[in-house]
Amino acid sequence: MIDWLFLSDMYYAAPELWYVLGGIIVVLLAVIVIELLHILRLKQKNYFLNRDRERYAETLYASKDGYFAFIYPDQKVNDPRQYIVERCSRRLAVIMNLPNGVKSSFEDILKNFYKEDIKKIQKYILLLREDGVSFDDDFMIKTANKCFHLAGSRINGIDGNVYCDMVWFRDVSFEANKISSLEKAKNNAETLRSQLQDMVDNLPFPAWIRDNKFKIINCNKKYLEYCNLCSKDDVIKKGVEIIAANGENVALQLAKSAITSNRQKKSIANIIRNGERLAMEIIETPFHAENCLDKIYTVGSMVDISKLDDLKRNLKIHQNAQLEILGTLGTAFAVFDQDLKLAFHNHAFASLWKLDDVWFETEPSYATFLDTIREKRLLPEVPDYLMFKNEEQKKFSQIIEPQKDMLHLPNGRTLSRMRAAYPAGGLIFAFEDITDRLATTSAYNALLTKQHEMLENLFDAVLIFGTNGRLSFYNQSYIKLWNADRNFLQEEPSIDELLDSQRSFFNKKEDWQTLKKNIAEHMLSITTKTFVLNRNNKDDVQISSCNLSDGSRMITYKKL
Repeated sequence: MIDWLFLSDMYYAAPELWYVLGGIIVVLLAVIVIELLHILRLKQKNYFLNRDRERYAETLYASKDGYFAFIYPDQKVNDPRQYIVERCSRRLAVIMNLPNGVKSSFEDILKNFYKEDIKKIQKYILLLREDGVSFDDDFMIKTANKCFHLAGSRINGIDGNVYCDMVWFRDVSFEANKISSLEKAKNNAETLRSQLQDMVDNLPFPAWIRDNKFKIINCNKKYLEYCNLCSKDDVIKKGVEIIAANGENVALQLAKSAITSNRQKKSIANIIRNGERLAMEIIETPFHAENCLDKIYTVGSMVDISKLDDLKRNLKIHQNAQLEILGTLGTAFAVFDQDLKLAFHNHAFASLWKLDDVWFETEPSYATFLDTIREKRLLPEVPDYLMFKNEEQKKFSQIIEPQKDMLHLPNGRTLSRMRAAYPAGGLIFAFEDITDRLATTSAYNALLTKQHEMLENLFDAVLIFGTNGRLSFYNQSYIKLWNADRNFLQEEPSIDELLDSQRSFFNKKEDWQTLKKNIAEHMLSITTKTFVLNRNNKDDVQISSCNLSDGSRMITYKKL
């Protein structure tokens, strides 16, 4: 317990001492308060420093790039490089799949690169750590098909103090592959462009391209030859055009028309080249440039058709001459062109189908022709006329080789119809009335049949040899008389072969060849009409021969 009385006595005994002690206590309290406030401020500053450091660290960790840092101590240390601290970032450990994680050394990282690249990286690091030389380069790693971009740089403080050397690692595999793909596509496009340019330049005719303002923006080498120029730039800058012999710029007019109508345009013009007049077909074809509907360009070409033009002219002359000849023939001829319009007919055609001049003046089509002759009952009866008419019109695009058929008309007449492709397009028709010819042929065939029946029913054996010397007819009596093989006779043997088949009836004759020769000479003799042969069975056979009207030879055998 404090003795306040004692303290009061001491105060009054030495009051100055107490004043000094009181002052010292007040000063000490003030110093303590000030220091406490200073400590609080330092703790607050340290808190914010730690928080900023954590923010910066997390910011680095959040970066998509990994880093490896060589951290140096303060330069006040005599040899700071002896105390270098290496630090591997978490991101770097992840993207490079480092087994030791953030504890990996730079040597651990180098193991992922190829041997040649390791030497290069070590040289970069040496220059960075010795002289602070920055670097940027790309490297492939062995463990995966990845490409990394390495960027080294030195970090200094405001006072020039060296903080650390940083090496940033960025996975640029996607970008590298994309660049490689684009580079490859570029090379392919360049190769294709070069090939297309070579193809266009080596065309045997002039070709060019115009923009939507009708200006030539490119051409091939043949175009330069026609313009007597050496450079495409001269054509493009000066707008040089190939002018026709009459001074017209036909190609330009065609281009304007093509762009206006958005359709290909053609024209034939005469061009003077090296003093020679050439017939050229000029073509301008519009197209949408750069896949833009509002931008229409044209590509033009100029083809030499001088020889073709001469051939067409000569062909037209020959066709006209042929048509004049056809017009004088009795066979009915007509030409329907590629549009199925009647282009030519002769008088026999009009007479055959009973058509007048008024009908021909209407420029009828093939369908109209079929309708007209059907009304006149001059067309074969068919169950489905529309299908028949369609099939007839299809023949204009199907017939290549000449085709022949028969038309059996309701009035009993029969027409032979020949259809063939016409050189100028379409078909040429030839109609011929073969009614009488068929009747004559039928009567002739009937007569031949009767004659054969008569010869078959004769008791005498009959052979007929044609003009070629081969057997053309035999009757049943011959087979019985000579015991002949029907299959052998159907092979149309010659007289010599036929006599050999009869040798068994003369085997008592010693010299068969001589006998056969004599028999053949008598058969073919003009003077010998009849002679007799003696066979082994003591039968006598009388042989007669004569020439028929068609040049064939008839031989008869009569057993005596």
